[in-house]
Amino acid sequence: MSLPDLEKTTHLLRRAALYGMVASMALVSACTVRPLYSSAPLTAGSTVSASAELASIAVKPVKTRYAQQVRNNLIFAFGQGAGEPPAPVYMLDLGVTELVESAAVVQVQTDEDEPTAGTVTLTANYVLTDAKTGAVIATGKRSIPSSFDKPRQEFASYRAQLDAENRAARELAEMVSLSVAQDLVRHGKKA
Repeated sequence: MSLPDLEKTTHLLRRAALYGMVASMALVSACTVRPLYSSAPLTAGSTVSASAELASIAVKPVKTRYAQQVRNNLIFAFGQGAGEPPAPVYMLDLGVTELVESAAVVQVQTDEDEPTAGTVTLTANYVLTDAKTGAVIATGKRSIPSSFDKPRQEFASYRAQLDAENRAARELAEMVSLSVAQDLVRHGKKA
């Protein structure tokens, strides 16, 4: 029995390592991960930074309390605390619906079943348009649930539901703002 040729084995290992490096570089070069609030523009050919482009989005007024919570959180997220832009480049039409459900029913010492937990689900449908032309850039739908306890006291139960709505509104606004940023990137690649 003879030992394998050391020079031939070393040559094969080097070649395999080279092919592995080329393949991994090809995979890494396809990666387009970048910070959302960086100074790089979202859309191709734009000279405006990502944060400035998001700050140029105005959110249309809404009618319900929970939708207003989502709208306020979106305005804060887009403008990073600066409010709505005086001359928006984009308009966001927002529709928010709410579904309140009893999540659990527990029997208490009486013959009645009493719900002890609930879930508030907020769903946002949005349409992003160009403010000048009115052309639709993107549409989307996002949904978020938020659970809450339902105590026996009516006011405490109502307050818990409002707190759950507020939590869901904050999280939904974050999801929508990230989704809109992704939509702007996609829109810039098409242009």
